[in-house]
This record gives sequence, C-alpha cells and structure tokens, in this order.
Amino acid sequence: MGMLSEFREFAVKGNVIDLAVGVIIGAAFGKIVDSIVGDVIMPIVGAIFGKLDFSAMFIPLGPVPSGTAMTLDALKKAGVPVLAYGNFITVAVNFLILAFIIFLMVKQINRLKRETPVAAPAVTPEDVVLLREIRDSLRSGR
Repeated sequence: MGMLSEFREFAVKGNVIDLAVGVIIGAAFGKIVDSIVGDVIMPIVGAIFGKLDFSAMFIPLGPVPSGTAMTLDALKKAGVPVLAYGNFITVAVNFLILAFIIFLMVKQINRLKRETPVAAPAVTPEDVVLLREIRDSLRSGR
C-alpha cells in the first residue's frame, strides 16, 4: 500500500473528519465566547470594580527611555522588558468565565439528555427467539 493511499485512508476515517469539524466549531465558538467576555462581561466587571482595566497593569523591569509614554504598548515598542501581570489577570478571568459557561452548557445538555424519553426495547420476533434457542442448545450439546 503506497503512502498516498495510506494517507487517503487515514484522512477519510470518521475520527479525523469529526476532529476537523470539532476544531472548526471550536474556533467559531471561541470567537463567540471572546465577544461575550470582552464586550459583555468584562465591562460589567469593570463597572462593578471601579472601571479597572487589568490590561493597563504592568511593571517596567528596565530603564525607560526618556520621552517614552508609560503605556504597555509604548514600553514594548521601546524594547523595555515589562512584567504585564494585568494581561495575565485578564486571561485568567477570561478562562474562569469560559470554564463556567462551558460548565453551564454541559449541565444543560446533560439535563436535556435525562429528560429525553427512552424508547421501549423492540420486541424480538419469534423466529429470532427460536433460532437463538436452537443455537444455544447446539452449543450446550443437548
């Protein structure tokens, strides 16, 4: 089997296609969650905590050239090493919010699964029951 045919067989397996679909949907879902966090939740958090902008929290770790503005972008452009702990706080808060949203979604999906009525098992036809009895009697040597 040539390498090309092996690759084609691998690429068309259900798991690979399912994974690709999952990655695409995950990327789209990530954009939705980023919008929810950045455009809806973080402004509310900022309003509650006195309009804190976590991304503006940093500590310069080197000498700041004269005339450089004391903003994170300006310091990075000037090549000053900066401990941007505010960005870390923002990412951590975004992660916690995302994890909570996913938890709520999974909880809701599980609730919906429990509420879905389970169909009664189908009645086995008599000929199948008879064939099973014949098979079992032959196996037991009767």
